[in-house]
Amino acid sequence: MPMTGQVDEFDYPLDPQLIAQQPLAGRDESRLFVLRRRDEQYRHLRFGDLPTALHRGDLLVLNDTRVVPAKFFCRRETGGRVEGLFLSERADGAWEVLLKNAGKCRAGEQLAFQPEDATRLALRENLGEGRWLVAPAPPAPAETVLQRVGVTPLPPYIHRADAARDAADRARYQTVYAARPGAVAAPTAGLHFTPELLAALEDAGIATTRLTLHVGMGTFAPVKAETVAQHRMHAEWYELPPAAAEAVNAARRDGRRVVAVGTTSVRVLETAARQQLPLAPGSGWTDIFLHPPAEFLATDAMITNFHLPRSTLVMLVAAFCSPGRREGVGMILRAYAEAQRRGYRFFSYGDAMLLE
Repeated sequence: MPMTGQVDEFDYPLDPQLIAQQPLAGRDESRLFVLRRRDEQYRHLRFGDLPTALHRGDLLVLNDTRVVPAKFFCRRETGGRVEGLFLSERADGAWEVLLKNAGKCRAGEQLAFQPEDATRLALRENLGEGRWLVAPAPPAPAETVLQRVGVTPLPPYIHRADAARDAADRARYQTVYAARPGAVAAPTAGLHFTPELLAALEDAGIATTRLTLHVGMGTFAPVKAETVAQHRMHAEWYELPPAAAEAVNAARRDGRRVVAVGTTSVRVLETAARQQLPLAPGSGWTDIFLHPPAEFLATDAMITNFHLPRSTLVMLVAAFCSPGRREGVGMILRAYAEAQRRGYRFFSYGDAMLLE
């Protein structure tokens, strides 16, 4: 059946028991579903087997963003409780935040953090759709304040009390190579790596390079439009450093595969590739939306987790299954059905796929 461009085409039934609520004890103990795209063949491995699953000479592209404890709680002077999510920090020190239960708030108010903290949040401007521009008083960097008062912003499908989970999740909902603070969600395909696995990959002749994309609220925002073409992505900040651009260009010159770790790395590579080939270093904001029948200009294989029905991420992996055509939707949905039959764990703390 030909695709019609409806978002419903990316829906699939999911047993809620397969939504991972906790990470496994060992990061690389997760399972690895290998999908060979050219003939739709499957293999079932452990993530620790990755050095044997990849090819000698492959280049792994890692996203080194670091998740900030972006979720916080405040009280109004009237006593009303407000839940917040930090989104970004502007050059003038103001923060853009998402506020819940703030319908009665007005510009000029000050919110007090809970637990109590010396810093207050002064409401500057209502930006609409729950977003506010706020100013910390006294002025303070967002990272400094959030380390004191914030908690890890786990996705809403993980149902655990904040106090019970945050100490462990600050470490576990973070890649071992996270370096640059700014994300409000983890690049979850990277959660499976350990220092020992990275060393084993190097010993197997598999190189790594790093770029940055600060994962924003748009990554997991529901697609409310009826058609794919009507959806608009939120922009996210990225940087492709000179070393990463050169590593990717060298791999492509040599005929070696560029293996993106996560859809976030794919979005940086494909944003840069649409600007210039060979890739040039750069930084900025990207709202690239990859869905069938998108082409992929700089990505040869991808490591990723299992994504939500009807999400932009399942659209991206569907496009990758059959670049330039629309047949990838059926391929990825058949793979997801097979993964469910075999009991794979889904979403952020779940298992991984290698699309090659």
